Amino acid sequence: MHAVHPLRFCIFLSYHFSKFEGEAPPEMGDTSKVPTEEDMDAAEEKRSEAMMGMSDGDFQKAVDCFTQAIKLNPGSAMLYAKRANALLKQKRVKAVIRDCDEALKFNPDSAAAYKYRGRAHRLLGNWLEAAKDLRLACKLDFDEQTDEWLKEVQPNATKLEEHNRKYERQRKDKEMREKRERVHKAQEEARKAQAEQEKSQGSSFFMGGGGPDDMAGIGNLFKDPEILAAMQDPEVAAAFQDVSSNPSNIFKYQSNPKVASVINKLVSKLGGGSCGGMPGGMGGFPNMDSFPGGPPSQSGGDDLD
Repeated sequence: MHAVHPLRFCIFLSYHFSKFEGEAPPEMGDTSKVPTEEDMDAAEEKRSEAMMGMSDGDFQKAVDCFTQAIKLNPGSAMLYAKRANALLKQKRVKAVIRDCDEALKFNPDSAAAYKYRGRAHRLLGNWLEAAKDLRLACKLDFDEQTDEWLKEVQPNATKLEEHNRKYERQRKDKEMREKRERVHKAQEEARKAQAEQEKSQGSSFFMGGGGPDDMAGIGNLFKDPEILAAMQDPEVAAAFQDVSSNPSNIFKYQSNPKVASVINKLVSKLGGGSCGGMPGGMGGFPNMDSFPGGPPSQSGGDDLD
């Protein structure tokens, strides 16, 4: 069997149903009407006439009689569903869907309404809607005709469902990638901001403008025998030269016990605080608690004298 081209199929449907869909849809009932017992009896008589019309193949008579019955008893889901069946025989598929929608307002569990609406959707090429309605109709009240109609739409509906699932997976994957990229970007920006803050803190530490008393205190530090001896070590001297040229480099030496020890001694001598104007542009060492063996946060660290 040759596959039917979708465009040709749509043109065929449009041509095939244009005659009937050009007609005005049948009247709907007045939902505010409360039928009397006489109305109910009269509606039943019209329903019987409509069913006779269906048996005789006179579908227009059936539609007209069902319409009169609906006007008498506008709250009957069964009447709308049966008129939908008559309209389906006439290929008035849009009117079928309209009547089935109305029937389901009054009875959401109407298997007949789902059945005929599903068939109408199939004739319009709405495979997913058709499969959904026909599956539900079979679930509510199985019959062989509904099952046959469902088997007819199942292959196309399954292909479309698989396509939609694939599209949905791709959409979710894309959202996850974009979310990860946003998180990564935010983390990078946070790291840059932290680095800038640390650099700024280091600059203020080494380039701080201390007063005469601070300068005198710093001068006394470098007269300390232990500190003078430590500065004779090439590694320590190179580290202080490095930090003097770029204050933020101080954080490189947190894991160097030799350099960290000298820094902690300086901070201890200064009472753990920061000071400005060390020789070569160096100042005090803030936040030295993070260095190994750093002084306690209280004032009065170990005296080297």
